[in-house]
Amino acid sequence: MKRNAVRVADRGWGTHRTVTAAVRAADEGAVIHVQPGDYRESVVLDRDITLIAEKGPGTVRVVAAHGPAVTVRGGTCELRDLTVTGVTDREPAVLVRGGRAVLDHCAVSDGRVEIGRGSAELRTCTVENAEGSGVLVTGTAQVVVEDCVIRSTAGHGLTLSDAARAEVRRTTVERATGCGIVLTGESQGTFDACTVRHVGDAGLLAQTRSRPLLRDCRLHDVGTQGVRAADGAAAAVVTPAAVEGEHAAAAERGAPRTRLETCEIFRTGSEGVLAGDAARLQMDDCQIRETGGAGVIAAGTGRVEMDRVRVVDVPGTGLAVVEDAELRVHGGTVARTGANGLHATDRCTVRLTECEISTTAYTALHIAGDVRAELRCCTVRDSAQHAVHVEGAADFTAEDTRIEGARMAGVDVKDADAVLRGVVVADTETGIRLDSRHRPLLADCEVLRPARTGVEIAAGTGALLVGGRIEGSGSAGVFLDERSEAWIEDLTVSDAQGSGLVIWAGARPRVRSVTIAGTAKNGVYAGDGSEGLLEDCTISATGYPAVYVGSKASPLLRRCLVRDTDEDLSRADDAAARFEQCRTSGVTASTLPTADAGAAAGPVHAAGTAGAPATGPGTAVAVREGTGEDRLPELLAELGDLVGLESVKREVESMAKLMQLVKRRQEAGLQPPPLSRHLVFAGNPGTGKTTVARLYGRLLAALGLLTDGHLVEADRGALVGEYVGHTAPRTTAVFKRALGGVLFIDEAYSLVPAGQSTDFGQEAISTLVKLMEDHRDDVVVIAAGYPQDMERLIDSNPGLASRFTRTLRFDDYSSQDLVRIVEHQAARHEYRIRDDTAAALLDHFGSIARTERFGNGRTARQVFQQMTERHAMRVADLSDPDADDLTVLLPVDVPATVT
Repeated sequence: MKRNAVRVADRGWGTHRTVTAAVRAADEGAVIHVQPGDYRESVVLDRDITLIAEKGPGTVRVVAAHGPAVTVRGGTCELRDLTVTGVTDREPAVLVRGGRAVLDHCAVSDGRVEIGRGSAELRTCTVENAEGSGVLVTGTAQVVVEDCVIRSTAGHGLTLSDAARAEVRRTTVERATGCGIVLTGESQGTFDACTVRHVGDAGLLAQTRSRPLLRDCRLHDVGTQGVRAADGAAAAVVTPAAVEGEHAAAAERGAPRTRLETCEIFRTGSEGVLAGDAARLQMDDCQIRETGGAGVIAAGTGRVEMDRVRVVDVPGTGLAVVEDAELRVHGGTVARTGANGLHATDRCTVRLTECEISTTAYTALHIAGDVRAELRCCTVRDSAQHAVHVEGAADFTAEDTRIEGARMAGVDVKDADAVLRGVVVADTETGIRLDSRHRPLLADCEVLRPARTGVEIAAGTGALLVGGRIEGSGSAGVFLDERSEAWIEDLTVSDAQGSGLVIWAGARPRVRSVTIAGTAKNGVYAGDGSEGLLEDCTISATGYPAVYVGSKASPLLRRCLVRDTDEDLSRADDAAARFEQCRTSGVTASTLPTADAGAAAGPVHAAGTAGAPATGPGTAVAVREGTGEDRLPELLAELGDLVGLESVKREVESMAKLMQLVKRRQEAGLQPPPLSRHLVFAGNPGTGKTTVARLYGRLLAALGLLTDGHLVEADRGALVGEYVGHTAPRTTAVFKRALGGVLFIDEAYSLVPAGQSTDFGQEAISTLVKLMEDHRDDVVVIAAGYPQDMERLIDSNPGLASRFTRTLRFDDYSSQDLVRIVEHQAARHEYRIRDDTAAALLDHFGSIARTERFGNGRTARQVFQQMTERHAMRVADLSDPDADDLTVLLPVDVPATVT
């Protein structure tokens, strides 16, 4: 045997019986081959020595007799393929006091690996059944751990303390009762592709001024947090070079101390990440999910920076920032949270850039207290409450951000200050609500399709609205509550289902260069006692008068233009509005003063150009054909030409003859028989109710029982006001437009919502009943809607039951009727339908499910449109189509039935 090769065996010639004896006898650099067996001794190594289990892993076990089983005090000592067992799990099984220790493919149990001085390398080792820590590195020691498993420790998995340094790669820490990895003091460690799982406390605990760097690591199934930076701890960003040096200088600059790169944290017992006092945490390209609490909490004076981090599927808040903490997020995602997406309170600072926050069970961003918060280029979607709620002394800024799908307000500001620039709010309940003693600013913002008000300025609130647009709001475009003082400039309000701009009692806005168009109600509604200045504004295409001025309201309108609407002005008798240099164009009925009087307006008429009246709810469709029974056969023939509706046509023809008799008895000086001309049309959508109502009015006009016979269509939105005291004037205005004709109330049952005993609809009904009595000879009212719902309407008010004594039932069209409607449409538009095409249509309509969405005649018209589109696509491919190609619809043009 060579001089530097020594053998150890418990029996045999030429060998040492113990490892200790072999070590004593070996020269510097010797390799000691240990034969299989258990060696109960405590081995001390103090020079270059290599111990090898000659028959491979699991064949040699060194069991401590007292103290550590192996102690390294100097030199380079390598242990290969050995099993090392301590005397108690509370003591080290392997202790490094100096020199350099290398453990290769070793198994250490019943005691920890402790490195107090010098350095150590653990490669493809297992450490288990220790108490306190599986691996403990203290002092100025350094350790490299590669491809190891540290498991089943009654305490922490791996601990670095004092000024220790560690490089850990592809290592798993599992089944520890404490934390997976702990860094204290000024220790530093880099962890690459490591896994921490099934531990009782945090996956990573970083304390005081320690500096861990985790890359491609997974921390999951932990008892508390995935990462906890506590007790002055800091988990933060450090590059590998910084791990090797310049830590103190970086700390002085406030730079991050630990970095998590491309890490995953999931299935935690509480928060995903908790950063406390003095923490400096940065995460890049990480994912946090399925936590037991919040995704990330920054508290105390901690600072957290996140770049491209996903926080998803957490039962609590996604990001929580409290006390004096600071959070900066770039390119982050927060989704599917059980509470807020972001909760910021106390005195913290928050900045989110290019982030997306979506699908939150509470408000997406809740900002309260003395918080400074910024959103830039972010998206906030699908929150169950507000998208953004800001309150207290908070200061909030949002730029180039899109907010959509909130079930409450898109942005709700209470007492706080806010600046919104280029913010888009879409498909929320309320667009933006401001209630603050400050003066929030909305610059170039857009509010699209809110279910209710676009922008609401609360009582006593001042606000600046500059540029932008509000489109498709379900009620008012802009609502200015009592005593508010808004400045509004260069804003566009369009397609509001209520009024464009509502100015409530005591409000004093300054409105300049605002465009209001396409509102279902007034363009500007100046409520009782309101004030304010409107300059250089344009109001057009309104369903009600363009401007309404209430009792004792005194707004000043200067250089305003009202155009393309039925009526420009409606005002209370004691209104005190002033008009200076105002103009009208295309207004049917104008009372808007155009003289520069500078005082309360008198009844001066503008010289506008008459235009076609706008259509829609509350709009009159004039049919001035004159009277005379000579038109009666023509109108009855037109009625008879309608497809289907046989019972309805018989009823209307019968009523026409009865009314003809009534007229003749009156002319003969005889008393007419009792007769109510008001009707209920009960039927599903698309069954011709509006068409018959229009014909009914013309029949009565031909008989001389109505002066005009025109039709005014209205629905709940046209009759019911938005505010207390608003309904009766609205209903009266619509009713007066119908005088001399027919008031057709579609979906009339919506005036009595099911399950609601108090509603403004009841006020509309009471007003209608009185007006019907006052003008019994001047108007006919037809209430239309679903059959099952119309009974609820009639039963809601005794006055309705006595006035609506006849109900016409509009049955659904048969498949044959629908084919005839398509044929009529085709003839009208110069198309021809062959017999085989008609057969295909019959089959098509027969296969359509007659659900509540079935449109009857509307469905037939839609089918015809689809056929023409399919025909156009087919003919477009022909190089030289003839006349038949251009006009004949074939079976292939019939759309497929969608089941």
